Amino acid sequence: MNALPPEAPGSSTNATTRKTISKRPLLTSPPLSGADQCALVPVLGHNNPSRHSSIEEILIAVLVTLHHQKPSAKFDSPVRSLGCITRQPQRWIWTMQTPVIRLDFRSDTVTRPTLGMRAAMAAAEVGDDVLGDDPTVKALEARLASLLGKEAGLFVPTGTMSNLAAIMSHCQRGEEFLCATGAHAYLWEAGGAAVLGSVQPQPLPVRTDGTIPLEDLHAAVKDDDPHFAITRLVTIENTFAGRVLRRDHLAEVADFARERKLATHLDGARLFNAAAALGVDVGCLADGYDTVSLCLSKGLGAPLGSVLVGDAPLLARARRWRKMLGGGMRQAGIIAAAGLYALDHHVDRLVEDHANAQVLAQAFAGIEGMKVTPPQSNVVFVELAPDLATRLSEALRELGIAASFWPGGRMRWVTHLDVNRAAVDEAIAAVRDITESRT
Repeated sequence: MNALPPEAPGSSTNATTRKTISKRPLLTSPPLSGADQCALVPVLGHNNPSRHSSIEEILIAVLVTLHHQKPSAKFDSPVRSLGCITRQPQRWIWTMQTPVIRLDFRSDTVTRPTLGMRAAMAAAEVGDDVLGDDPTVKALEARLASLLGKEAGLFVPTGTMSNLAAIMSHCQRGEEFLCATGAHAYLWEAGGAAVLGSVQPQPLPVRTDGTIPLEDLHAAVKDDDPHFAITRLVTIENTFAGRVLRRDHLAEVADFARERKLATHLDGARLFNAAAALGVDVGCLADGYDTVSLCLSKGLGAPLGSVLVGDAPLLARARRWRKMLGGGMRQAGIIAAAGLYALDHHVDRLVEDHANAQVLAQAFAGIEGMKVTPPQSNVVFVELAPDLATRLSEALRELGIAASFWPGGRMRWVTHLDVNRAAVDEAIAAVRDITESRT
């Protein structure tokens, strides 16, 4: 099919838009069967084939049908990004937009919700979460709290807010938290703890395996002296730059904190990756930590959201901070449903991402001029000459392949839900061709 059919009555699509859309490839389904039409009646609110539904009605109808029924072959597609959907009587037209980036290895935050996840979101039971009335949010909070052996959970929009709410709940103004020099809460969250919480970070150097030496932790605890900030909290990140922290190190840090009467926070943005790499239950990695932050929008593939878990009184304080920070959400069950779906369907498959990272690393290690750090999870770091990094970045961009490049010749490749083994093989072939073609 090369063009869209005549415009449906009431459509807002103009001629220019239709001309542009008509150049894109189309996926069409067979005419809707009587059973399909009946299944959509409760959502569309009609069974009149001459009545043209809005795009919003149609999308919701399809997603809810997918959620409650076994998907048929016409919907069981690996396509994850929908452009626009239009309807004529008895026919669906799926118009796919061509993305600028075809294969995206920049981060696991770029994952897009699967059709099954979108269906769960559309069918979610919702309420007002600020008033404590959203049942889907409550279910997500309770489930993750139980998984990690904690009393309560708090759903927030981002991992940054989760870490910040935790730090501000543990610490008062003029106090400090200990962390690694490259910790996300210190380096990549805009100094929020200092700016918004008046809490000072005390960064400490890490070993090559991502751990902080215990002697450095002890030395960083301040004396009870009015010249110093009061040391109140120690934070650990797992995974740390893709490295999986040893369980004995986690236990050592928790023991250190108890000895020095400090609170503990675990930034577990990729804690499920750590558990998958170690082959253990995620809950055992949270033992001994007062609060844990878990991100849903990285390897788990949800569009947004993190959950902070801990004891009930501290989470009550965090809930107040969430409100002050602008993180109170109303019918948030729509996005909490994505988190529940991810826990059901995307945790066990994380080992696939780790295997793909190994394939990338092994292939890159065999290319002249590329020095690879062996991955422990789904993150691959590569060192290379700055001029080669620049040329590689530009050439890959032309091919629609994206990775993260830092000044000085450092690359990061992250495997995830949206890049399968075929995508990995294509990226490897492209990098090899580009590097071997230099003159």
